[in-house]
Formats: sequence, C-alpha cells, structure tokens
Amino acid sequence: MNSLLWFGLVGASAAAVHFSVVWLLVSQWQVPALAANVAGFLIAFGVSFLGHHRLSFAAQQATVKSALPRFALVAVLGFVCNELLYAVLLGMGLEYRLALLIVLVAVAVMTWVLSRFWAFRNKLAAG
Repeated sequence: MNSLLWFGLVGASAAAVHFSVVWLLVSQWQVPALAANVAGFLIAFGVSFLGHHRLSFAAQQATVKSALPRFALVAVLGFVCNELLYAVLLGMGLEYRLALLIVLVAVAVMTWVLSRFWAFRNKLAAG
C-alpha cells in the first residue's frame, strides 16, 4: 500500500485516539481542554509511532533506535504547534472539538513531510 495512504490511515487512527481522549477528559472529568490535549497527544504518540514505523515508512527500513528519537522530536514539534494553534483558536471562542479538528489536520502535513524525509529515513540507504 502507498506510504501516503498508510500515513493517512495511521494518522487518522492516532488523531481519533487523541480526539477521543480529549473529549473524554473534558466532557466526563471537566479537565481543561489544553491539559486534556497534552494527555491526548501522549497516548496517541504510541499509536502514531508504531503505525508509521511498521506501515507508513516500513519500506525505508529505519531501525526503532534511529527512528524513535527523530520521530519523537517531530511529534513534539508538531505538538508545540498543535498546542499553540489550539490555544489561539480556543481564545478566539471556537468550540474545543472544532478547534481540535482544525489543529489536528493542520499539523498533519508538517508531520508527514518531516517523518518522510527525516524521522524514518534509513541512514544507510540515504548515503
């Protein structure tokens, strides 16, 4: 299956986990949306790394040892952008679920580019 298609499926799964955790924490336990967003990110990170390593970028044959720290950096950078944009949209009065959907889609493009061309690049195959 195409790397971009797998990226979309894995990303959608991780985003669904992220969104569900935020929704559950906010709606059931009244956790502030920005704090719930941190928990959602942390839980979705595992789904994302595993899926991207084994499916989206498997053909690049990067080891977990080399890919995990690079992907973690990409994910943290993506999350910083996510949290900042989320705070801005919430500050503008957007409903927390709509704001989160916008943020998750916006950050996905950056994550794909950095993952494809850096995080999961096999150092041996790249030169």
